[in-house]
Amino acid sequence: MEFKAFADDSTVLNIHGDAFTVTNDPERVVLSGTLELTRDKAGLTAGLALQQAIASIVDVLRNDPALPEHVNEEPTAPTGKIKNPFAG
Repeated sequence: MEFKAFADDSTVLNIHGDAFTVTNDPERVVLSGTLELTRDKAGLTAGLALQQAIASIVDVLRNDPALPEHVNEEPTAPTGKIKNPFAG
């Protein structure tokens, strides 16, 4: 599977089982876990998967003409009120 950075909010790339994950979102990509790259074919496979994910991230960022200085960290403002189901 080719990882396409920032493409959606559902793609998760698992490397070395689920020891290291790359989680996609339209505004951020989250890298989490611990990845040991061993000097064998398994290490090569894991390293290539990580390299492809990082290359995709950098490519999208580098080629975005509207790249902001920072993403908005604040949650979106509520658009209305919801009736409290626990109110008597």
